[in-house]
Amino acid sequence: MDFVLDANILFAALIKDSTTSEILFNEHVQVFAPEFLLEEFYKHKDEILAKTRRSKEDFEEIYETLKNDITLIPFEEFCPFLKIAEKLISDEDDRVYFALAIQLNIPIWSNDKKFREQKIVKIYTTADLMKIIEAMQ
Repeated sequence: MDFVLDANILFAALIKDSTTSEILFNEHVQVFAPEFLLEEFYKHKDEILAKTRRSKEDFEEIYETLKNDITLIPFEEFCPFLKIAEKLISDEDDRVYFALAIQLNIPIWSNDKKFREQKIVKIYTTADLMKIIEAMQ
């Protein structure tokens, strides 16, 4: 199963070992993200460490795992789809996820309710994905 990963899902997976992290690292799940996502993640290192009570070593290990597990797509590859994304969602920061999903023709994994207000890009929540994964086992 392929999905575009919303930044909030990534941060939720790191705050605690959770259902979200189980899905993120599931062998049946392949996630794609804009290239800047891991840069943002690293910029918020101190905040993540404070919220998760993880060690710096643990953070670095997770960061390396994410670099290997998430397929990062350069902005130039999906920027032609931003005009379409602009029609789907008003939040400028979220348009990149829609543009990438349109470019790759795959759904977005997000718990953001406003993402579901459009009908062009399929949106899966963490709960949706957990049900799918449980059904596969």
